[in-house]
Formats: sequence, structure tokens, C-alpha cells
Amino acid sequence: MQLHISPSMRSITISSNNGLTDLMKIKVAARHISYRTLFHTILIVAFLLPFVFILTALVTLEGANKCSSFDCFGRRFGPRFLGRVDDSGKLVRDFYKIFNQVITEEIPDGLKLPDSFSQLVAEMKNNHYDAKTFAFSLRAMMEKLEREIRESKASELMNRHFAASSIPKGIHCFSLRLTDEYSSNAHARRQLPSPELLPVLSNNSYHHFVLSTDNILAASVVVTSVVRSSLEPEKVVFHVITDKKTYAGMHSWFALNPVASIIVEVKGIHQFDWLTRENVPVLEAIESHHDFRNYYHGNHIAGANLSNTTPRSFASKLQARSPKYISLLNHLRIYLPELFPDLDKVVFLDDDVVNQRDLSPLWEIDLQGKVNGAIETCKGEDEWVMSKYFKNYFNFSHPLIAKHLDPDECAWAYGMNIFDLRAWRKTNIRETYHFWLKENLKSNLTMWKLGTLPPALIAFKGRVHPIDPSWHMLGLGYQSKTNIENVKRAAVIHYNGQSKPWLEIGFDHLRPFWTKYHTRLRFLFAVKGERPSKDLGVFGFLNLRFLEMAVVQDQLEIKFRLTDGSDIGPKTFSAATSVATLKESVLAQWPKEKENGPRTVKDVKLISAGKILENNKTLGECQNHLCDIPGGLTTMHVVVQPPSEKAIHYQLPTRVARFQT
Repeated sequence: MQLHISPSMRSITISSNNGLTDLMKIKVAARHISYRTLFHTILIVAFLLPFVFILTALVTLEGANKCSSFDCFGRRFGPRFLGRVDDSGKLVRDFYKIFNQVITEEIPDGLKLPDSFSQLVAEMKNNHYDAKTFAFSLRAMMEKLEREIRESKASELMNRHFAASSIPKGIHCFSLRLTDEYSSNAHARRQLPSPELLPVLSNNSYHHFVLSTDNILAASVVVTSVVRSSLEPEKVVFHVITDKKTYAGMHSWFALNPVASIIVEVKGIHQFDWLTRENVPVLEAIESHHDFRNYYHGNHIAGANLSNTTPRSFASKLQARSPKYISLLNHLRIYLPELFPDLDKVVFLDDDVVNQRDLSPLWEIDLQGKVNGAIETCKGEDEWVMSKYFKNYFNFSHPLIAKHLDPDECAWAYGMNIFDLRAWRKTNIRETYHFWLKENLKSNLTMWKLGTLPPALIAFKGRVHPIDPSWHMLGLGYQSKTNIENVKRAAVIHYNGQSKPWLEIGFDHLRPFWTKYHTRLRFLFAVKGERPSKDLGVFGFLNLRFLEMAVVQDQLEIKFRLTDGSDIGPKTFSAATSVATLKESVLAQWPKEKENGPRTVKDVKLISAGKILENNKTLGECQNHLCDIPGGLTTMHVVVQPPSEKAIHYQLPTRVARFQT
């Protein structure tokens, strides 16, 4: 077959190979198409055809023969060119449809959950999972991980709650040591303040601070920080109120460690004649009510639906169940006018505050006839502390709450408050406080959950004068991201929250603001004659390792008290000394003038802290490591059993100890 184009480009002839027969002859009219145009068209087609052939071959070799040539060609050359379509959107829509179906159905029983995503992929490949089975497995894995995370977070919050509610070993022993000192040291029992200063306790020209606490360590920091920051410390009077079990230790601390220039009074609740069952019936009911005690001291996680509770909500519920909220010490501020009938104005401080600025200007603030000067907590961006309204504290679904309170009313803070006691005595604040406590008790705590502030918000309603926020900074026990510069500028910083500075869970970068005001425990270092390092010299790093280290000493000073009241010693012994060696020392030093002395070690019994010591034990093993007195002189009592006697009747002696100074 031959293609013949005339020289004039006016005709095209297609003939057989022998050229004798014309198969087709086409005449082209010049006026319809230019011969040049036709020529160029044929030339371009001839040029492109080889490329089309090559691309088609490549697509076939790559295995994409399920699509048309033009379709596959389009897939290589840009969006929607020659039929190209992106299937990823369709794939996502298919997955979305399957996930929507799976989320509404029950997970099949017996579905085996892989431990990791890689294991899931491997099982898919080996077991040829369909899309629905894969979706079920993925959903079950996610729900399992969510449960584990919630349980882990709840466990962490519970541990923090217990850590915050418990008394560290060091603080407990510190109190016991001081109590022991109170019983054995006359200086620890001296009157506070001295008799000639008693009139000052009711003199309104002085600046009176009230502190209610059973934490001796914290009380020491509060008092010391106020004194160091005061421009006129000689005008400062502290009224420290504590409970009966802590009174001896608290009194002993301030008696043995007087703070220069100021006057400190320490009183126990049991020493106030006004605090009787008749005057505080509601609080008495709270402390003895079974349901209340179970709520605050019972199982805090039982009945909690962790699947529907956020960590923050759960933490708030735990905070509301702190046992301190049913302590009379925590409610004591509502009785200030009755406890201090001769005072006109006082500043009440919590035991978890530190003072950094002179507070005497507080007495010059005009409360404009109001009773309570406090900072408002609704005018800040901090969600934990400074964005609080009544709706954050009360259950407004309760009809009594909804009827009497406004959910958008601004709340205020306890911790540092100036109270005008003269104005207070003209009100019914205490009666209102008692009324609402009773109502909440009747409603089984459905009106509010959190502590002593809610009833105070109601009782002081309309009687609060807002003071400048720079006087009182809150939240140092809640959040670690507290602005340090703001902390430095505040007059009083408040470690409200669980992370108290004397606990291990306290924030390390905020703790130094507390520890720098702590009085050094001089008597702990007197024995070794060492000057403690910064960390050990402050009794506030409360894992309290230094205190525990001080208990376990290499050398102990012991004296032996005989039955007639005379002593042998004192003498220093190594902690590795055996009890038998001690008895030999007693034999060697036995006064010659005394009759019926022991002849052998078997005739001697040594008694320490009410226990008879065994011969094969060492001094270190016989120590009371929980609360022994570091650096103290231990008195052991000696009982002699003459060979002729078959039995010995003796009176168990008491342990006597003193601090070396």
C-alpha cells in the first residue's frame, strides 16, 4: 500500500503495492484546510505515536493492566488528566463508615487484644482480618489503654492525697521529742509569755496575730517570717492555738526557742473555757457523726466512677475529703470574738503561709464597717485559684442554695484575713455559720463538699471588704508553674493545696521561700559540733532525712540510775557496744560503799524505755529508732538481783531524757 500526496497538496491517493489500482483518492479543497496544516498535524501524530506505545508497554509491565491505556496514562501525568482519580478520599470514607458502625456495636466476646500496634499489624497479616475485625481490635485496644491511664492517674492522685493528709515521720517525732522535753525540762514549761507581759495580750495598741495549728514546724515558720519582715517586731503579739495532744510540744518549742522582740502566747483548745459542747454543738456533731467520719476517713475511691470523672474533678473531690475539714482547729476562726473578748482587730494566718513584707499597714485599712478584710478570688486568669465564684463551691441544684445565693457572686479567700472583732460582735455570723452547717449535715453533704470556706462565704455574705491582691498570693500548693516574680512581690504567699513545702510532694522551686524562714534546730547539732549544710540545717526538707540520720548515732551517752536514785556515769559508749559489756561497766563502777551489790553480770538487769535489755543485743539494736532523742543523754535503770532472792519486784521506771545544750 502506497500513500501519494500531490505536489500541490490538493489530492491524496492511496493505491495498491503494484501501483496499478487506486484504492482511494481524496481531493482537498484549498478553501477548507491548508495543506501546511494537514502536514503539520500528520507530523505531530507520527512523533507522538511511539511515546504512546512505550508508555502503554510500561504500564502493562508494571501490572496496571486493569485500567485503560488512557486511564493509566492519566495516573502518571497529573490530577484528572486523561481520567486520573485519587482514591484516598474514598478509602477514608470507607474507614469512617466502618468505624461508625463499630462504635455502636458491642465488642465481640473472646476478642484477643494484641499488646502493641505492631503486634496488631502482624496478626492482621497472618489472620487476614477484614476491615471490621481490624476496627474492633483497634477500638478495644484504645479503650483498654484509656482505662489503664485513668486508673494510673487515679492511683497517683490517691497517693498524693494520702501523702498530703498524713503526718511525716519526722514531724511526728519532732512533736514527740518536744513533748518529752516538756515533761522533763522546767525551762520548756515556763510561762508564755512571762507574767509581767500578760497585760500586752489584751492591749489593742499592739498588732495581734492569731494562728491555729497542730503543726509545730509550720507554726515556727509563720512566726519567724512575720518577725523578720516586720518593721516594728516589738509591737507583734502572736496567739498560737493548738489542740490538746500538740500543746506540750508547741509550748516547749516556743519556750526553748524564744523569738526575739515579739510576744508569743500558746494555748490549747482545752484551755478556753468558752469552747464547750453547748457553744459548739454543730462541730461536736460533725466530729462524732458516723457518716461524716466515714466520708472524710473512709475509702475515698469506693463508688467513684473513674470512667466518667476527669483527673481534675477527681482531685477536687479528694481535696474536699481531707480530714482537716472536720477538725475544730480548722473551724476555730469563726469563734474569734468569743476567744479574744478584749481585742478589737486581729490578723488571722493559716499555718501554710509565709510572710515576706511588713504587715502593720493592715491595721490602718478602713474596712468601712465590714467585718472581714480579704482578697477576692474571681478576678484572675488562674483557673485553680483566682477564678472562683459561688458556683464553684455550692450545689445550685439544691433548692435552699438556689433560693439564697447568687452563683455569679465573687468568692474570697481564707489564709490571711484581717477581722474587725468589734464590728463582728454586732452580727449573727456565728449563728448563720452554725445554721448552714446543720442544713448541710441534714442534706447529707449535698449543698457543698469542700471544707470550711463555703459556710463562711454564706456567714460573711455582705460583710467582706476586698483588699489589694498583692497582700495575699494563693496557689503555691496547687501548681508548679507559679510565676516566681509574682511570688517575690507578694506580701503573704500561701501554699494552699496538697503540695505543702514540708512534704516530699512539695514543689522544689517554691520550697526555698518557706525554708529560708525556718529557725535552725540548734540542739540537733550540739553533740557533733558541726555546722549543718544549707539543706540539712533547715528542718523543712521533709523527707526529713537529717532528722532520721541524727537518730542513728555512732556514740551514745548513757548514765545508770540505781534503785536509791544515785547515778553511775554518764559515760559514752559506741552503738556497737553489747548490753553485756554495759553490765560489766556497771560492775566495774559500782560504788564500794553500797551493800548488796551485784557479783556477776547475771545479777544485773538494765531497763531502758520500759524494756529489759537482752545481753546479746547491741546499743544500736536497743535504740528506739522511731523517736529516740538525737544527742540526748539516755538514762538506764539498774536492778540488782541478789543470788539469794528467787524473785524481784521492782517498779518500772520511766525514761528520762534531756537535750544537751
